[in-house]
Amino acid sequence: MKYTLLKSKNTSLKISTLSNRNGGSFPLNILITGNPGVGKTSVLNRLKKAVQDQGYNAGGLYCPEIRVRGKRTGFSIIDISSGKEGVLATVGGEGPSVGRYGVNLEDLDRIGIPALERAVSEADFIFIDEIAPMELQSTKFSEMVEAALDSEKPVIGVIHKRSRHPFILKVKNRSDVTLIEVSTENRDFLHEDILEILK
Repeated sequence: MKYTLLKSKNTSLKISTLSNRNGGSFPLNILITGNPGVGKTSVLNRLKKAVQDQGYNAGGLYCPEIRVRGKRTGFSIIDISSGKEGVLATVGGEGPSVGRYGVNLEDLDRIGIPALERAVSEADFIFIDEIAPMELQSTKFSEMVEAALDSEKPVIGVIHKRSRHPFILKVKNRSDVTLIEVSTENRDFLHEDILEILK
């Protein structure tokens, strides 16, 4: 299911929800998409902080940019619950190539897989940033993403907008996924709308 929220902040929220496996009314898995640089990770981080501030245990991973003198040179990978950090990809780095980046499969599997395993078993909410071609260079990662989506824990993640990768298309078409697009018009308050969905 896909929804594009471009409403005024004062407009009442109009979004359908799915029944989860426990009989609740919130959509079990919410995936955020949008154009590069529009603010997807910022929305995800606001959501993570909000659920943590309410006393919930957040787990999973996120992959912030690495910048040197203002230029993006790669991406880190960080386990939300343990704080362990590695390098996901660097410009011209060793490993499978995705665009101009070389993907560090060792750190992806060393940090990303345990982060998702721990989130599935221990967290109240599972956060994944990002489900994209770079991360999907690891077969283990795609398997753990699927395990997280199949679990009874709500997943809040970021997913690549334009990729035609079969796994990404499969995830977007799941009946238990709500896909929400971030735009310049809604990015400053979208996290508040999503929190309303989760109530």
